[in-house]
Amino acid sequence: MSHITKNLAQIKAKLTENVNLIAVSKTKPIDDIKSAIEAGQLIFGENKVQEAQEKFTILKEQYPKIQLHLIGKLQTNKVKKAVAIADFIHCVDSQKLADEISKEAKKQQKNPQIFIQVNIGDEQQKSGIEIENVENLVKYCQKLDLNLIGLMCIPPANSNPTPYFALLAKIAKENNLQNMSMGMSSDWQDAINFGANYIRVGSAIFGERN
Repeated sequence: MSHITKNLAQIKAKLTENVNLIAVSKTKPIDDIKSAIEAGQLIFGENKVQEAQEKFTILKEQYPKIQLHLIGKLQTNKVKKAVAIADFIHCVDSQKLADEISKEAKKQQKNPQIFIQVNIGDEQQKSGIEIENVENLVKYCQKLDLNLIGLMCIPPANSNPTPYFALLAKIAKENNLQNMSMGMSSDWQDAINFGANYIRVGSAIFGERN
């Protein structure tokens, strides 16, 4: 049994049915992703559009059931490629980006599911919409008929993530959004306790990145 198969089994044994495990495969080779697929994992996350395209154009032909989630910062000039390859986009943080996705989705006749990324710790270096502007962006995405399903966050590093998970849950509830993408290798169990139903786990499945 490979370390990937073993790690996946250990994590999945602790998950309830309503939690979607996103195996974050950024920087990992196609062979590692295939090992995960052969172990029954069908949902994957990538940070960079170019890397996602290089790996998942091939993989989606071979394994039509797999899902690709784009979880890294998305620039407007990469939206065309993002919409072409991704089933879910977790990083919408501006009206400009929402406009581009809407335009490309119509043009390509695609309907990616969308999360708004919230800058939950109000960190200057991080992507995400400011907390006070979430409601406006939710309404804007809905007006564009984007397939908006929830909110995403990345709590500040080296701090207790639970207050940030609780805050995202509160904002999601206020905006009638059912889904939350939060929790990574070090804190996914805490995230689930606060209602996360999409968790993004990389190194705990594939091993540390170089």
